[in-house]
Amino acid sequence: MNNSFILMALVTLASPWAETAENINYFDPMDVFELEWASDPQVSSDGETIVYVRKSNDIMKDRVRSNLWRIAKDGIDHRPLHSGFKNSYSPRWSPDNERIAFVSNNSGSVQIHMHWVDTGETAVISQLQESPSSLSWSPDGKWLAFTMRVKAETISLTKERDKPDGASWAKKPITVTNTRYQYDGRGIVEPSYRHIFVVPAEGGSARQLTDGDFNHYGLLSWSNDSKNIFFSAHRSNDWELISGEADIYSVSISNSELIQITKQSGEERSPAISPNGEMIAFYVKERRPLAYTPSRIAVMKLKTGEIEIISKDLDDDADALFWSEDGKSIYFAFDNRGERTIKQISLNGDLNEIASNVGGTTIGRPYISGGFHVANGTVAYTYGRSDSPADVGVVVGDKVNVLTQLNEDILGYRKLGKVNGITYRSSFDNEEIQGWYITPPDYDPSKRYPLILEIHGGPHLAYGPHFSAELQIMAASGYIVFYDNYRGSSSYGEDFALLLQYKYSSPEDFADHMSGIDALIDRGIVDEKNLFIAGGSAGGIATAYAIGLTDRFNAAVSAKPVINWLSKPLTADSMVGQIYHQFPGPPWEHLEHYWERSPLSLVGNVSTPTMLITGENDRRTPISETEQFYQALRLRGIDSAMIRIPDTSHGIASRPSNLITKVDHILAWFEKYKN
Repeated sequence: MNNSFILMALVTLASPWAETAENINYFDPMDVFELEWASDPQVSSDGETIVYVRKSNDIMKDRVRSNLWRIAKDGIDHRPLHSGFKNSYSPRWSPDNERIAFVSNNSGSVQIHMHWVDTGETAVISQLQESPSSLSWSPDGKWLAFTMRVKAETISLTKERDKPDGASWAKKPITVTNTRYQYDGRGIVEPSYRHIFVVPAEGGSARQLTDGDFNHYGLLSWSNDSKNIFFSAHRSNDWELISGEADIYSVSISNSELIQITKQSGEERSPAISPNGEMIAFYVKERRPLAYTPSRIAVMKLKTGEIEIISKDLDDDADALFWSEDGKSIYFAFDNRGERTIKQISLNGDLNEIASNVGGTTIGRPYISGGFHVANGTVAYTYGRSDSPADVGVVVGDKVNVLTQLNEDILGYRKLGKVNGITYRSSFDNEEIQGWYITPPDYDPSKRYPLILEIHGGPHLAYGPHFSAELQIMAASGYIVFYDNYRGSSSYGEDFALLLQYKYSSPEDFADHMSGIDALIDRGIVDEKNLFIAGGSAGGIATAYAIGLTDRFNAAVSAKPVINWLSKPLTADSMVGQIYHQFPGPPWEHLEHYWERSPLSLVGNVSTPTMLITGENDRRTPISETEQFYQALRLRGIDSAMIRIPDTSHGIASRPSNLITKVDHILAWFEKYKN
């Protein structure tokens, strides 16, 4: 018998996903390629039709594919607008609803396209050298504004030497002189700055409106007379060294005149002009040296410059601002206890909830997600559930309808794990912690199951009762999967988020996790002799830290962790913001503090078999961090494995096959150590 065949047979038999009669109807890892989800719904100005981005995983290209579809608000006339094997996204209705502008690579490069609703014709209307973002129509329908990176001029420190004809010399060195010189997913970057452009809606040459070595980003909002564009930027000369600072500006499309609208300390972002043109709404964040600061909704009278915070009673982030048609209120997204809702706030601060169950756009893990759009009283949003990614939901008046069933063809015929909520008290200080646990399909309450604790990243992010392909695969393999919003998580108010200030990671959040596990053991549903732990990014840090504090876990998987806080901040792309917000100062001034937060400081206590998984191109948590922990574990004789994902940055699961690979390795490692 062929040796390769024998090896393949052994791998198959060892896999938790060897097909059996028991799991044939369960959610299978390859089902990831069958999933679809809605994103970026846009309502026509008459409120009658919704265009949305329909996303899916292309099994042949191993990439997420984005197409455009349309559907009437009553659910009829559901059909493709622009689909195929290329990607189309960012659909934006013209003010008269006769055209839809969008971005696509259908022509071979990423360009702005125009679709005529009456004829169905589509044309490319730009010739851009870089990808456009933040597409926005002028109210008169004559212009499209967008942002785009512009390469900065670079000056060589030396004169290039002449080489003989036909000579083969080494590649030129890369000269770096910028403070922010690298970005995860892009690597070492050429200096460039994001600027605002306009292009005629009929097609033509793009014209740059802003200049300077600054970035102009985020949502663009037009004045009602179509003469000016409002945006957010940080235009101080030392912007590279400062985080948490931005102001609102306007720029004239006729002469590029720049006017600074806000001048207060902190961040003012995402401007939105009121229907009468007299006010501007935006987010404001106080600038302070803390890891978490909530976003508030501010309204400014343009004539007087008077600013009022209208969401002062909300104790968490507000996001995505849209004015009501009468200009008396603002729609926004609000996260609370692991779930996203759409709310409406009057200029007096009165609140009304419009919709819940917003989510379903993060497929791998159950993070809070989702978006919405409003026009003429119609609210379209990404409707998520615990058992399915996002569909298109719509609110008209008080009535909520879900217009699509994008995954009924696959998930309607799969047995999924059930998502259950749990609240408990942390053994550290009796703080209430919220979490969820997924029971395996065909769950038997009389049995005790092995448990996987899966810890979210951030740490100032949040999980919720949302669909998760990764966790459903784990549950289908016979595990109870537990996840919690430990101290520091968002959506529980400012005080809760700041319980982790300068404690990244700590015995305190460790206690939050372990108390949840003990609560499930007390319920009699978990086999305490089969406990496993996994997490990614901040969750990977917490995992590595936890196994330095306890030997209760049979095995651990730490994905893309930070192991040594003395080395990470000065080798990663998050340097500036992290040092001055999540730590009391730079490492050379707080050596002991950084070391105390480092899982490497506890490696001498580790006895848990540990797998590490990191993308080789990760610049958020560089793979050198993973290498340090792996080598330390090997030196100590701890069974360990290092899984290096080629050509991959921090978002390991951004390619569908990598999502599957990640979970396959986690489950194989845990199966190896299951009692």
